[in-house]
Parts: sequence; structure tokens; C-alpha cells
Amino acid sequence: MDKNRVTDEEALELHACGRPGKFEIQATKPLTTQRDLSLAYSPGVAAPCLRIADDESKAYDYTAKGNIVAIVSNGTAVLGLGNLGAQAAKPVMEGKAVLFKRFADVDGIDLEVDTQDVDEFVNCVRFLGKSWGGVNLEDIKAPECFVIEDRLKELMDIPVFHDDQHGTAIITAAGFINALALTSRDIAEVKVVINGAGAAGIACAELLKAMGVPHDQVMLCDTSGVIYQGREKGMNQWKSAHAVDSSLRTLDQAMAGADVCIGLSVKGAFTPEMIRSMADQPIIFAMANPDPEITPEEIAEIRSDAIVATGRSDYPNQINNVLGFPYIFRGALDVRASTINMAMKIAAAEALAKLAREDVPDEVARAYEISTLRYGRNYIIPAPFDPRLIVAVPKAVAKAAMESGVARKPIADLHAYEQQLSARLDPTAASLQRIFDKVRENPKRVVFAEGEEERTIRAALAFQQAGYGTPVLVGREQRVLETMKTMGVAHNGLEIHNARLSKNNARYVDFLYQRLGRLGSLKRDCQRMVNQNRNVFAACMVACGEADAMVTGLTRSFGVAYDDIRRAIDPTAKQRVFGLSILVVRGRSIFIADTSVHELPNAEQLADIAVQAAAAARTLGHEPRVALLSYSNFGNPWHPAAQRIRDAVQLLDLREPDFEYDGEMQANVALNFPLMKAHYPVSRLTGPANVLVMPGLHSANITAKLMQQAGGGTVIGPILIGLAHSAQVVQLGATVNDLVTAAALSAYDAQASEKQG
Repeated sequence: MDKNRVTDEEALELHACGRPGKFEIQATKPLTTQRDLSLAYSPGVAAPCLRIADDESKAYDYTAKGNIVAIVSNGTAVLGLGNLGAQAAKPVMEGKAVLFKRFADVDGIDLEVDTQDVDEFVNCVRFLGKSWGGVNLEDIKAPECFVIEDRLKELMDIPVFHDDQHGTAIITAAGFINALALTSRDIAEVKVVINGAGAAGIACAELLKAMGVPHDQVMLCDTSGVIYQGREKGMNQWKSAHAVDSSLRTLDQAMAGADVCIGLSVKGAFTPEMIRSMADQPIIFAMANPDPEITPEEIAEIRSDAIVATGRSDYPNQINNVLGFPYIFRGALDVRASTINMAMKIAAAEALAKLAREDVPDEVARAYEISTLRYGRNYIIPAPFDPRLIVAVPKAVAKAAMESGVARKPIADLHAYEQQLSARLDPTAASLQRIFDKVRENPKRVVFAEGEEERTIRAALAFQQAGYGTPVLVGREQRVLETMKTMGVAHNGLEIHNARLSKNNARYVDFLYQRLGRLGSLKRDCQRMVNQNRNVFAACMVACGEADAMVTGLTRSFGVAYDDIRRAIDPTAKQRVFGLSILVVRGRSIFIADTSVHELPNAEQLADIAVQAAAAARTLGHEPRVALLSYSNFGNPWHPAAQRIRDAVQLLDLREPDFEYDGEMQANVALNFPLMKAHYPVSRLTGPANVLVMPGLHSANITAKLMQQAGGGTVIGPILIGLAHSAQVVQLGATVNDLVTAAALSAYDAQASEKQG
């Protein structure tokens, strides 16, 4: 089972909830006052218009053109669904836009062209071409896609790139390079079979030949067999360019003795007999989606010496286009390339291959098992969330553009360019994904305390489907089953525990009474809590080892849920329990603590929270710069209320932690580094703070919730830090996705606790 698959209902809910779709356009300049509007629009906008009229290249200086890619489709080959039409292609194109932004900070604008006429399509794109810095063609059927791309390249002076062709080819080529090296093969002698003569298959053939595989060593096959010289059936000019002089006619004949087979066709196209007939140490890329031409399990039964790649995320060596197109366009845009040529494609493939051979960075290794990410037969292509991709691939592409003469704005200092690339992306999302992947590798039992709620049930099913572990619902079984029937979802083997009827009640009551008997609770009070309070019951399950973690909070306030949990679960020794909220805004993460627990922390508590929050930020891929906030800056104005913040800084001085910190300071100074350096050069921070330790619960909680409700960013959490057993409390009214994220983080925390134990 592909653990990354989701249900239709989940996907539809995501696309329809809130503002429909997946992205919006935001202004990058202030538009608050009349003066702002006068500068941004009339009359001020006339000035850049006149400059661009004199020199069109100035559009890159005065407009967003240089960071915009048009994502253009007519919907004639949408995913594996066929010709759905232009309108039905829009969700895919919007998805492509958010991938461009997420992985390479490129602004994508989707454009669905409602025509299947090549001339009309080409004219539409070419006449709108002044708007963008590049064109990504998507989901256009062959052979029209070849004609469209070739003509647009001739007519336009910006990069035009059909990702279905070249993206797949580039990632395949990267794996191909490393597979050849691992099997000690010479590229000039290798025999390659490509099954599938559509857009991606022909692009793979062209790229591999450009890299050094001889023409007669690449055998292209389609549904009619080998594409050979003189064949007439099902031929076109693009297939004819790759026809070989051969007496072989069928795919099974071509596969005999082949070193490499590349599948871009359909499930079952490669038979066990074909794989058995290949050369020693065969290289097999079975990339049909969603089901490969032959599965890795089937290959393993036949050949123990094979290197295997697929298009699936639940197998090693995934050929995933997201490793290519965002970064290729990033490099092309940054040098204002007039095209994406073969040299740039090869450079991208070589950069990806080289990256897979390098040591895995610590931030990736912390979330993955090292053995799964070490260069070898099961790791010939980098992981999609490797943070080094944003530097390695664009730099290689930009350099190739400059060397091949298509760069109109060469980069003088490549080292400075690397730093600019690194600063473009926030590592939080990638780190969270690696954490979730780690949870899949070691699934846990997670209790969903509010098990009768519809959203909780949906979250439990999604948690199970994602492969994060075993969800346990707390609730009355009949009520849960009735709710599921009303929802129209299958039971799917969900485990349900009725707190009142549980066989473990007596043990939980004794456990609770041992903890609370000297704190004013009678045994019957403990009995009532276990029977009637699902949070207490769930916390007892976790504390007594019946489950690994829990999540709650959907229907009760944080304070109530937290107090229930603390009846059964203590803090970790020498740790503070606090809430950490993560604000992700405009590609930047800001960690805010404590947003949940300490009403007015003293100096020692503030120092402890700073240390633990810094560690959490580092786990998520950030080098922490901690600011202890107040309403004053380094004693100005001085007031006794700020003394505990200054005392906390002095305590940190004594501890000598391995991260930057300073305070007390105001939030605007902490986050605006130029302001900090101009007026407070005494500050020790070397950049804007990314961890804000708030002076009190009121300011922390208000800040996090205000930002969440006012918009402009995403708030993750609060994440509970410092409990001896893993538990998370979501906010009232949390979404299904919020619950799944909290449950996965809780499971990951349980894994970490196991290692420490």
C-alpha cells in the first residue's frame, strides 16, 4: 500500500475549505496610504513604464517578471487520467505553482488554454510571453507537445520547458549516472531499452544520448515493439529520429542482455522472464504510475543483483520531478537565460547525481535512518526534501547557462549566489516532512481522546492510512460506529476503547490514586476521572504503557486538557513543560515560547524555556537565534518588570549555551536586523531572531493567536515540549489536518523518548 495516498474526500475537503484552491497573490510593497498607492500605481507607475519602454530588459528590475513562471496546459494529458480538458487541469497547475514556490521560491501562475489546436495554443502563449520569465508546459499530449515546445522555443526569448518530457528525463539521468558507477559500467558501452515512446520516453532517449550513450545502443519501444529503421506502423518524426538498425522486433527480444531498462509505460509491461534475461547487475527504472511496470518485490524474487527505481514514494530511488523543475527554473531565471538547453539539463542531472554521492547532512540524518540515505543501490537519487537541493541544482544550471552562452545576466560571485539560494527557503516544512517519514519507519500507537467526534475519526483514519501508526479511539463503541456510518466511512479495523468498560480501569485507578491520593483526591474521585474523563483515561493509557502517545483538545480548552493530562503524566526530569508555536510567514519560521503553560515565568524558567526552544528549532533545521522579549531594549526604558528578562540573560551567560541569544529587546528590534544593528550594535545576535521567548503567557498566547486569525502566515502548534510521556493538545476547532499533524508529532516525540530512555 502506498502510504502517501489520500482519500478523494480528504483531497476535496482540502481544495474546497477556506479560500478555494491552493494559492493567492499578495502584494510585496506597502499599499496602506494614498501615497503608497500613488507610488505603486498612478501616477508613480509611469516612471518604470517609461524606463521599460526605452529598454525592455528593465522589466526584470522594475517588475516581478524575473521570478514568474507560467504553468501552461490544455489538459490533454492530465496526470494519468487522459484528456480532461483545460478547466479540469487547473487543480494540477495550481499544485505545480505551489511546488515552485515551496521548493525554489519561484512564483508560478497557472494558465489553462482551452484549445487543442497547436497554432492557437502557440499563439496564445507567445503573445502573452512578455509577462513571464519562463514557461513550464504541462500535461499536453504527444506528439503535439513536441511541436508546441519546439515552436515556442523558436519564437520566445525566455526558457520554455515541458516538464513531462525533460523533468522526468533529468531525474532519470541522475539515477542512471550513479547506477552506472555502482555497477562499474562505461556509458559508451551500455545497452539501454526504453519502453514507452511518448514525451518522457523520447526525452530520456535524447538526454542519455547527449550524455554519451551511442545512438545504436538505445532501443526505443512502444506498444508495437521495437522502433527500428524502416518501420511504418505507428511512426512519427520523433520516433523515427531514434529508430535503430536492428533485427529485433519485440520488447522481450530487446530486453535480452540489456544493461538498463527504463519503463515509461504501463503496469505489467516488464515480465519476470524479461528481467531474468537482462545482463548481470541490471538497472531497472520502472516508472509507470501509480503501479510500476514490475514491482521491486517481484524483481527481488528474480534478481538479487538489480538496482531498481520507480515513480513511487514508498520504494527507494523515487524518480520524482520535484527534484528538477523548481531548481532548474530557479537557476535559469537567476541568470535570465534565454532558453534551457541540453548543457543545462545535463548539468542538473550531474548535480543531482553528485548530491546523492555526498554525505547526508545532519538535519536530514536526524529525521531519517542513516542506512536509508547512504549512497548505494537503494540511494542513487537525493531525497526530495534534502535542503541542499536549493543550492546544488540552481547553481549548476546557472553555471551551465553562463558557459553555454545563454545567460543574459551572468553571476560574478557564485559563492555569494550560494548564500542567496540558501536564504530563499525556510527549512521547517522539509524538516517536518522528514519527521513524518521517520514516524512511518517506526509507527506508534497513538490515542485520540475525543474518539466520538467526526473530525477525530477522520484524523484517525488519515493517520492510519498515512502509515504513521495505530490510532486508538476513546469513546463509546456504538456511538463511534454510528458516527462512522453517518460519515459513510469504513471501520477499517480501528481500535475503540470505552473508558467506562475498559478491562484496565482498575489498574488505571490505582495508578492515578498513587499520584493524587496525597493531593486531595479520594480513590472514588480517581475512579470517576478514569471512567468519565477521556483525557485522563488516554493519559493513563500512555503513562501505563498501553499506548505511546496521545492527542486531544478538539472540544476542550487547552487549560482543561493540559490539566487532565498532567494528572497522569509528569514533566521530563530537569525539563520545563511549555508550548511552542511556530509561525511560518513569507518563507520564514519564527518560534514563539511559551504560548501555553507558564503565566509569568521567572528568570530561571525563561532561561530553561530558551534552551529547550532553541533545541526544538535546531531539530527543525534552524540555527537558533534567541531573543528574550520585553517592551524595552537593553534597559531603555528601565523598569523593574523587565528585570527578570535581564536576569534570564545573565543565567544563560553562566550556562554558556551553544546558540546565539540576547535580550531584553522589543519584537521589532529582534526581527528587523538592520534596525538592530543601526541602533543597538551592542546586540550579540548576528541576524534576525528566529526564536522569541515571550515575557508572559498573555503576550505569547495573544501574539500566536492574533497572527493565526489575522492571516498572512501559518501557525503550527502549540507543540507541548517537556512531558515525560508524549501528548499533544490541539486548539479548539482544529482541522483534521491539524489533528493528524499533532498525532504524528506526538508519535515522533515518543520515538525520541525511547532513544533517550
